Amino acid sequence: MERAPSSTTGRPGRTRPSPRSRLRRLLGTGALVSATALLLSGLVAGTAQAADVNNAQNPGFESGLSGWTCSNGSGEAVGSPVHAGSTALKAAPSASDTGQCSQTVKVKPNATYTLSAYVQGSYVYLGASGTGTTDVSTWTPGASGWSQLKTTFTTGASTTSVQVYLHGWYGQPAYYADDVSVLGPDGGGGGGTTPSVPGAPGGLKAGAAAATSVPLSWNAVTNATSYNVYRDGAKVQSVTGASATVTGLTAATTYSFQVTAVNAAGESPKSAAVSATTTSGGNPGGGGSVPKHAVTGYWQNFDNGATVQTLAQVPAQYDIIAVAFADATTTPGAVSFTLDSAGLKGYTVDQFKADIKAKQAAGKKVVISVGGQNGTVSVSDTTSATNFANSLWSLMQTYGFDGVDIDLENGVNSTYMSQALRSLSAKAGSSLVLTMAPQTIDMQSTSAEYFKTALNVKDILTVVNMQYYNSGSMLGCDGKVYSQGTVDFLTALACIQLQGGLAPSQVGLGLPASTRGAGGGYVAPSVVNNALDCLSKGTNCGSFKPSTTYPALRGAMTWSTNWDATAGNAWSNAVGPHVHAMP
Repeated sequence: MERAPSSTTGRPGRTRPSPRSRLRRLLGTGALVSATALLLSGLVAGTAQAADVNNAQNPGFESGLSGWTCSNGSGEAVGSPVHAGSTALKAAPSASDTGQCSQTVKVKPNATYTLSAYVQGSYVYLGASGTGTTDVSTWTPGASGWSQLKTTFTTGASTTSVQVYLHGWYGQPAYYADDVSVLGPDGGGGGGTTPSVPGAPGGLKAGAAAATSVPLSWNAVTNATSYNVYRDGAKVQSVTGASATVTGLTAATTYSFQVTAVNAAGESPKSAAVSATTTSGGNPGGGGSVPKHAVTGYWQNFDNGATVQTLAQVPAQYDIIAVAFADATTTPGAVSFTLDSAGLKGYTVDQFKADIKAKQAAGKKVVISVGGQNGTVSVSDTTSATNFANSLWSLMQTYGFDGVDIDLENGVNSTYMSQALRSLSAKAGSSLVLTMAPQTIDMQSTSAEYFKTALNVKDILTVVNMQYYNSGSMLGCDGKVYSQGTVDFLTALACIQLQGGLAPSQVGLGLPASTRGAGGGYVAPSVVNNALDCLSKGTNCGSFKPSTTYPALRGAMTWSTNWDATAGNAWSNAVGPHVHAMP
């Protein structure tokens, strides 16, 4: 979400760009979209043929940096952390260098190769150049543990070698890499050997089951390129990481799950089985009495040129009002909130609290939103997670908020954010309203930290209102790239969340209320309504039509009620009744 400085100061807001905004500026939207598309396309890339070998030399850095060249001495072999074996690559970018480490790999002409590596850190890239056809790259904005990057490339008619590279990003912390693979026909370079069939995964565990889904996790297998998930003996899913959420289950039912590891040589034996029982049903997620189909609107605690409102002036079409924003304090993880009375034309704290109670009496929910465009709240360890939960609970008690909205655009650590939200839930109980507003890039893959957080807390999550704006073009669940500002962009990207494990009742469409509410991505309210119809009923679709309908889809969100008011409440007057009339 975009926020602006308070009118009481007259000073410009914080303008230091986040790594993501800096990335967009340096690479350009096209390159960012290409990287994003390649990242997700790697998730559905086919496995290599049985005769293929890993053509990379020293792929696990067990021989130090032998075979690798790192820019400006940025790389070294380290003993921790490692994905497998005893060593891994550590490379440190600088303000003027990305910390690139590369090697020349022998390949065959007119052949297809699968390039992959396990990485850890922020903004880590994997790519191949000099392919003779289309050079490729893929990247991840960051993860707290090891994650696999994967893409494919085809060599040209006369190509006998390619350059494979890893790098971070300018000014970012050191990144780590391990187990690089260039899997395909033997190029004769003396690289790796033909992979052997992997062993069965160990440590299979079932997380907190919901009414229709069960999250699973297991230990990664060193030479696996993917994993198959089995439910009651039948294969139901194939994933690249060591976790999955099995959906489409029946409430109050016990299931048995197993997992196998797969690579070019074949499939491992099945893991030991683990059983899990789904819950008895009802509304999946928290939120107390939030309507089955709900409209969320952000209310601005500042004056940025949009209509200044009191909460009482927010139209009745809004079911959830997210107060924007809570701010970070000097205590790690903790947040605070101060009403901008002067900027809001004398709106007092007592009036604000009374208006919250009045909205609640009318059946509405009011939550405090954390983050926004300039929000820099960091929850990265147990201490900051505890501080985050305690400070939010204090704000809920002080102002009467029903819950919290997570709108962090500067990175999320899924482990500790999940811990913090569960701690808050334990304090607030089942009536907690928990919403999220990630950017499109944060929900492109279930391996992204924001997506992982949503799945981790699915049993207490009310709705994820992804921001379908300020993002350029993005990849849909069908593997095609769609441009923002179209019905296809909304439906094909929502499909990723619906297929990735969120319940339909936990998916909402977030759009700006007017052209002034965002830098790009505005669509007319009629387009929002068409997307809702397409997803819930299979009507009014564009070129993309989901394979099934989702009548329980939660609804829509807008930034902001203030921009909506500036445009005569045209958005809420059109979208609100449509949402409330959904099946």
